[in-house]
Parts: sequence; structure tokens; C-alpha cells
Amino acid sequence: MHLNSYMDYDVVIIGAGVVGLAVAKELAETSTKTVLVIDKEARFGQGISSRNSEVIHSGIYYPPDSLKALFCNRGRELIYDFCKKYHIWHNQCGKLVIAEENQQNDLEQLYNRSKENDVPDTRIINQKELSILEPHIRGNGALFVSCTGIHVRP
Repeated sequence: MHLNSYMDYDVVIIGAGVVGLAVAKELAETSTKTVLVIDKEARFGQGISSRNSEVIHSGIYYPPDSLKALFCNRGRELIYDFCKKYHIWHNQCGKLVIAEENQQNDLEQLYNRSKENDVPDTRIINQKELSILEPHIRGNGALFVSCTGIHVRP
């Protein structure tokens, strides 16, 4: 494509990673603008997106009522819905935040933060429950956050 051809579009997005594609999708669905996505790689998501953590975050760490907390909660649900709708592999496997000796107060504060942020199904588990759930992990207890997940390309 000749460089002048790019001028035939209302919006040109550089980068076919998760953000570039999300912006293009939103514009395509909500406006009449013409959109072109270009990337130096041969396929989508082979740049920075291919090296992200691929974690579907819970939102437990952010200050209550912050945009990060709000967007993390909403984004997490949208990601799970999208993955289910389009049969994209994901696993809502949950996450453990381990407490060592003298960290029980920190764990309780994190649990309280999760409740303030409306993160679903979080609970503190004791040492016995932790060793049943994950026998190779040593800790005095843990915060179990069931809504955390992963997305990995098969």
C-alpha cells in the first residue's frame, strides 16, 4: 500500500496488539469512521501483547473508588464474557496471596480492600486449608481470590 493510501482513512492505528485492536473494534462498532490497523508483524498480537502477563486481574490492590479499581472490575467481567462468547481459552483459576509469619494483619487489610472494591468471592484461608489446596506452598495463611484468571494461547 502506498503511503498516500493511509490518508484515505479517518483513523490509522499503529499496532495490532490488544489496545490497538480494542480501539479499532470500538470505533468500528460505535462510529462511521473508517479505520485502518497497521503493524510491523505478520499477525495480530505478536509485539508487546505477546509478552504480557496474560493475567485476568481481580482489582484487589487498587484504592477504593479509583478508576483502576472500577475498570479492573468491569474489564475482568468483559474479558470473561468475550472469551466465553468467542471460545477463547481462559481459566478462572483464582489466585493465592500468601501470608508469612507476622503478615496476618496485612492479609486482613488486603481482604478488606477486596471487599471495598466489590471483588467477588475473596476469602482468607488458614494454614491447613492452604496446605490442602496447594501442598507445596508454605505459609501461615492466604487470601484466596477466585475471580483472577489467565489467558494463554493454546
